[in-house]
Amino acid sequence: MNTFSAYLSCFLLFLFLAPARTDLPGTWEVLVADAGIASMHTAVTRFNTVVLLDRTNIGPSRKLLPKGHCRYDRNDALLKRDCYAHSVHLDLQTNQVRPLKILTDTWCSSGQFLPDGTLLQTGGDLDGLKKIRMFSPCDATGFCDWKELDDVELAEGRWYATNQILPDGSMIIIGGRGSNTVEFFPPRKNGAVSFPFLAEAEDTQMDNLYPYVHLLPNGHLFVFANTRSVMYDFTRHVIVKEYPKLEGGPRNYPSAGSSAMLALQGDYSKAEIVVCGGAQYGAFLLRSTDSPAHGSCGRILALGENENSKWEMENMPYGRIMGDMVMLPNGDVLVINGAMSGTQGFESASNPCLNPVLYRPDQPVGLRFMVLNPGTVPRMYHATANLLPDGRVLLAGSNPHVLYRFDAEYPTELRVEAFSPEYLSPDRANLRPVIEEIPETVRFGGNFDVVVSVPLPVVGIVEVNLASAPFATHSFSQGQRLVKLAVSSAAPDGNGKYRIGVTAPPSGNVAPPGYYMAFAVNQGVPSVAKWIHVA
Repeated sequence: MNTFSAYLSCFLLFLFLAPARTDLPGTWEVLVADAGIASMHTAVTRFNTVVLLDRTNIGPSRKLLPKGHCRYDRNDALLKRDCYAHSVHLDLQTNQVRPLKILTDTWCSSGQFLPDGTLLQTGGDLDGLKKIRMFSPCDATGFCDWKELDDVELAEGRWYATNQILPDGSMIIIGGRGSNTVEFFPPRKNGAVSFPFLAEAEDTQMDNLYPYVHLLPNGHLFVFANTRSVMYDFTRHVIVKEYPKLEGGPRNYPSAGSSAMLALQGDYSKAEIVVCGGAQYGAFLLRSTDSPAHGSCGRILALGENENSKWEMENMPYGRIMGDMVMLPNGDVLVINGAMSGTQGFESASNPCLNPVLYRPDQPVGLRFMVLNPGTVPRMYHATANLLPDGRVLLAGSNPHVLYRFDAEYPTELRVEAFSPEYLSPDRANLRPVIEEIPETVRFGGNFDVVVSVPLPVVGIVEVNLASAPFATHSFSQGQRLVKLAVSSAAPDGNGKYRIGVTAPPSGNVAPPGYYMAFAVNQGVPSVAKWIHVA
């Protein structure tokens, strides 16, 4: 057989064996054809609405503010009188969008929800560098809007920082460009406190920005920057443990990997962290749009019995930068959005990665990744992904340009989509539970009952899992966590219902106080969540 015949035979075999697009798991839908803004920051509220937020100094958006609500800023280089919205409020029931008014620059800022459900939003650029903002969410019929605090500000300017809610309900704000410090909200007397680890992790590309921060169930923080990570005691401001370096190049902004803490479960004595993807070192400095991204993932036991923690390495099916890692209600991780070449930054990436990938933590190395049905909309720089209460994943944003541009190869993206994982497929509908009864508030360590109904008889354990509502930006979901609660077997309760005994999280170390989406999960299929307040 000659070379051409061999090639042709292999190609035909590939076509025969390769699954058709519709054979891959997962489905896509457009929720909003034009949200008016490209969301750089996205958060889901306890009222089943979504706050989408861009930056203010971007010029005209495609959504007008109500008459009489224009923003005036003599320092704005593009619009001194700005009558365009740069934040919107999305109602998930109707997919209607309402404009919100933001005053100061939120470019590459940070955020997270406080225990009472208020979204705390901090920092940014220019007039937003030291700004603190709040959004107290309301239902879809309300008119809640952004409030910018005038009586308090950040102790140090924060641009590309990370927020994490703490066990007592306060917030720690870590890092930022030129800010190798931490501080807290509510503000503490000592203001900004030096955190030398961030300076030590910095390189010539500033790959210590938007550090990956996870609250461990022992009350310390896992902080990852560039290739390095530590366990940080934020009460004494000391590093408790330094982990081995993660090979494969830089992972944080601008090199654009992502990270997630796997589901906390059992006695909550261990925590595992996954860090995936990233750009080649130097791609950002050279503005190399065609440098291949790497697809390596590192997984480490950050807290547990093994004191000699090492990174366990494996490869994703695709090299990926700017991918978002979304914790699903059943404990799997969805890797979605991003590109296969380049780096973060304006006009700095190419070759969008349209195929989501499912990471299944309980499978052995080599079998953990599953390729899913590709989308059609490139989601690159300044795109977001958030878990919704119905189990879908919301995709918003993507603006690879300094300003809004719709005539480019990768245009500014105003569409909002939803991706439905395989657990929402019609053939699993009979397994999907419905939460019939659940308390609105539970206290740490308390016992409570959850009543569910399921079309088919229940076999095995029905899980009750709490998912936080994180603040998604720049390929990292700040404050994301999934807690699997201790449950009893589902006992028949009449009329096709089942009663499950549940124990609330033992402390704020495991689940910081606040609002969570509570999912019942039957054989990997989640219910629609009910919001529950853990206090």
